Amino acid sequence: MIDITPTSQIPIPAHFDSDQVGQVWRVPYQERLQEARAWAQQYDIPSASKDTFCTCLLLVDVQNTFCIPDYELFVGGRSGNGAVEDNVRLCEFIYRNLAHITKIACTLDTHTAMQIFHEIFWINDAGGHPVPLQTLITQADIETGKWRVNPAVVESLGGDAERYVWLKEYGEHYVKTLTSDGKYPLTIWPYHAMLGGIGHAVVSAVDETCFFHAIARNSQTHYELKGRNPLTENYSVLRPEVLYDAEGKPIAQKNSDFLKTLLEYDRVIIAGQAKSHCVAWTVSDLLTEIQQTDPTLAEKIYLMEDLTSPVVVPGIVDYTDSANAAFAQFSEAGMHIVKSTELIENWD
Repeated sequence: MIDITPTSQIPIPAHFDSDQVGQVWRVPYQERLQEARAWAQQYDIPSASKDTFCTCLLLVDVQNTFCIPDYELFVGGRSGNGAVEDNVRLCEFIYRNLAHITKIACTLDTHTAMQIFHEIFWINDAGGHPVPLQTLITQADIETGKWRVNPAVVESLGGDAERYVWLKEYGEHYVKTLTSDGKYPLTIWPYHAMLGGIGHAVVSAVDETCFFHAIARNSQTHYELKGRNPLTENYSVLRPEVLYDAEGKPIAQKNSDFLKTLLEYDRVIIAGQAKSHCVAWTVSDLLTEIQQTDPTLAEKIYLMEDLTSPVVVPGIVDYTDSANAAFAQFSEAGMHIVKSTELIENWD
């Protein structure tokens, strides 16, 4: 067997093809099963259960819908190819550090048609719907009547005429709450990460890498769904954007169980898409919970600077600066900003 010294990394398996990372294809699981077992034996990679220092790699929304060019919400960043470039480095990082990653957890943005951030949910007096990516619904829009909740969605949400009154009031409350809480304005997004659709799936190359890790380390990849509640956005995996209706009644809840799971690890590495939205809000909510519990826990969080990109829609929005500002704040709070090319052993 080849000796893995503290400063060495396992090589990248020959099956990995960086040119395929931006494509969708079928993973040959049975072939990878045999290769991963042989790889673990060749490089003396132990089962994850033997780890005395446990590391969780949290991959936020590394799905086709965000990571494949020409899919619904491809995160191109300022380079125009950000998510693909990130995922090439991500796969290489996992392969090289198989022995150091105890568990991989993937969040999955998960949506259906009738949700508050989709065009069908809103209507104007002319019967038109807001244009995805080009429409931010503000408090002023609600107050002037520019947009209102579409009564046609009520039945699909299990309601009637009386329910519509509540839903209309809730729509007004929702937008106001986003404003008062300092959240992003309500963005009308294209249909994306649709449950049952190909956009919902993890990127093929990343899925292959996670499977290879699962077999080599005998560590089941964890999948955490988020975003199914029709009444709120859910950028963060730890909590939705809005928790209560206008009367203070809960419409959603925090993901306390997953938070507890993450904080049980000695180290949590975070990567994924998008840096300005789901990654930033997940880390922000994680930091809020940490500061309320034990601020020193921030020191166990590592943010992969080169494995995430911000939302940039040329000529419409560019969240690069706000994403970088958020990461700077996380760093000031004690979290570590690292790159995938750095040896894990040198992080501390």
